[in-house]
Amino acid sequence: MNPGTIRPYINPQVIRESQGMTAKPSKFATDWLGKAGLRPTRQRLALAELLVGDGQHRHVTAESLFEAARARRAPVSLATVYNTLRAFCEAGLMQEVTVDGSRSYFDTNTRQHPHFFWEDDGQLTDAPSDQLVISRFPDAPEGAEIASVEVVIRLRRRKD
Repeated sequence: MNPGTIRPYINPQVIRESQGMTAKPSKFATDWLGKAGLRPTRQRLALAELLVGDGQHRHVTAESLFEAARARRAPVSLATVYNTLRAFCEAGLMQEVTVDGSRSYFDTNTRQHPHFFWEDDGQLTDAPSDQLVISRFPDAPEGAEIASVEVVIRLRRRKD
């Protein structure tokens, strides 16, 4: 499968409208919240189920997660989705990947790894870590230390 065909949105198989909010959250979702010590509120459980309920990593935007939650009839507002994603990041459950300084994606895979950003359709996918070689970083300015490094490789489809 071409990496560009992977959508940064919630896997449709995870969204089963018939489950609604009454379905019992998966073990993945409850364990995921539990390992960070987050209180499992209804909203957090609903969003965690969409994010990790099938045990797979994914990249989402707040808007795509909100739409998936609406399709599942989860009673969450867009503001709640943003606040919950930020709480998940602060708890170490997700990482935020910023593209263009204004567009944020949230990744359930928290290990350091590079990303491909597909300019044509706004998709964010994982890039192979084993193919990236960074031999040296510049020295941090006096009194500073490097906190993190994000590698986002921008791609566009060839017009052959």
